[in-house]
Amino acid sequence: MTRSVPWQERLSTGTEAVQDDVIRWYQRTKEGKAYVPDMIWGTLQTEAYATVILKQVVDFLGVPDDVPAGVAKRMERQRVLHEGDHHYDVILGEQALYTNIGGPEVMRGQIDRLLRDIDLPSLTLGIIPATARLAIFPAPAFGIYGEGDTVNVELVSSELDITEEGEVALHHRMFDLLREGAAYGEAAKDLLRKAQSIWAGGPR
Repeated sequence: MTRSVPWQERLSTGTEAVQDDVIRWYQRTKEGKAYVPDMIWGTLQTEAYATVILKQVVDFLGVPDDVPAGVAKRMERQRVLHEGDHHYDVILGEQALYTNIGGPEVMRGQIDRLLRDIDLPSLTLGIIPATARLAIFPAPAFGIYGEGDTVNVELVSSELDITEEGEVALHHRMFDLLREGAAYGEAAKDLLRKAQSIWAGGPR
């Protein structure tokens, strides 16, 4: 089954309530997966980065502006990386390190955050280099949560929750194929350090 909820309905009271829902969702997830090709996964965002993102969402959709409350909840949801028995397997595209959200200062802080968190026991962070040869075409961003039986996809106008077994299985397969092209460990850190240097005004 696929359930679609328009963002303007989902965010009709602002961003805070949705973040509360996500917190409960993440707390129920012991083994999560997320693929985000062109921005930073929400649970690894800094406060400054998340503030820019949620402000853009509010302005674009014309929903109530409660950005500080929404950001506070987004920061609260990051506790899953430090508390309880959770593990998240996350793949970012290298483009995520360069999509300019908030300017160089915000991006430097965000890359620093990734370098700090990459060794967390609760996190497996891979980065697909821009020139990586992939076993499968790049897909839109998606996350796999719950007991590995729910896929969440965020579209421009709505949010999709996919629970049909065959469709969920395809997303697991897609994730595994994308994972083959990702850099991990020191190779991922090298990509982060390169981005850090560029945002600090270093050589391009």
